[in-house]
Amino acid sequence: MRILDENSKDKYKEFLVNHERCNFQQSPEWAKVKSNWINEVVLAEDENKNIIGSISVLIRKIPIFGNMMYSSRGPVCDIHNEKVLEQLTEGVKQLSKKYNAFVFIIEPDIKSNDKEFRDIILKLGYKIKDDAKNFREEIQPRYVFRLDLKGKTEDDIFKAFHQKTRYNVRLAIKKGVIVKEGTRDDLKDFHKIMVTTGQRDGFIIRPLSYFEKMYDELVPNGHMKLMMAYYEDKPIAGIIPIIYGNKVWYLYGASSNEHRNLMPNYLLQWNMIKYAIDNGFDMYDFRGVSGVVEKDHPQYGLYRFKKGFGAEFTEFIGEVYIPFKALRYKLYKFSEKTFRKLRAIKRKVINRS
Repeated sequence: MRILDENSKDKYKEFLVNHERCNFQQSPEWAKVKSNWINEVVLAEDENKNIIGSISVLIRKIPIFGNMMYSSRGPVCDIHNEKVLEQLTEGVKQLSKKYNAFVFIIEPDIKSNDKEFRDIILKLGYKIKDDAKNFREEIQPRYVFRLDLKGKTEDDIFKAFHQKTRYNVRLAIKKGVIVKEGTRDDLKDFHKIMVTTGQRDGFIIRPLSYFEKMYDELVPNGHMKLMMAYYEDKPIAGIIPIIYGNKVWYLYGASSNEHRNLMPNYLLQWNMIKYAIDNGFDMYDFRGVSGVVEKDHPQYGLYRFKKGFGAEFTEFIGEVYIPFKALRYKLYKFSEKTFRKLRAIKRKVINRS
């Protein structure tokens, strides 16, 4: 085990992009997007000093509570190899002492029913938070839709779409919706539409500068696109997909209140799915939905939209953590839950006014 240094960054990225469990949120580029956090990477190695596992850790000071360590969608390794996970955990514990952290939290993309992984991490001293259902209860979504593309053609994938989804894709084409790849300047249009989406659907929008930072760090090496949908030369919708290793992720989407009947979001998704198939990617990840799938749930429309593309509804294991200072961690979680409730109430008040 060792902590990544400057001399090993190229080897680390090579390991990451070629691993079947590669995730963009474990990448050096994503760490730069999150530059308001300190980033450290723990490496597991074999006897020949070859990298066999990694976990990218973000460290941030939380007012009152102290330093929190967090890893989104790590680790990248054979998740059933106890010795590799033990090496990575040893490195995490070293970092916790260095930064005097009160907790280390992981939200891995490992299915909830993976008993072997559960048994290993519990043995290594982790705990599992197993009860999140709503979309905003955790930092990363616990429930996602993932579309397996391996060995499939465009025709295979399109035929597997729900009938209404196929109809909506064809409708957008018939009505003259055009999809184009956007430039950095087009982020302004995307962000305006994103603000409209947030006001309509009741969620907080990141500032334009955040998307510009993403663009600057991810686009030069081909890890991000901005795809915009136009009708009569006017931007009406957009998505930001992330491309890394063997996967494509649908990270952000936005649609204006005008021309929603033209179904531009369906055509945007289909264009990126075709791109992923044509370029040999294994998976298209639609990202998060609520775990509550009743029709009267406020997020049911998002669930139905993503389900229509024939993707697999996937439940991840949720929050896995080591509380280095247990009481402080409990107080932090209580305050976090209270803050989210107050923020939700504030959003409702604003949207009604």
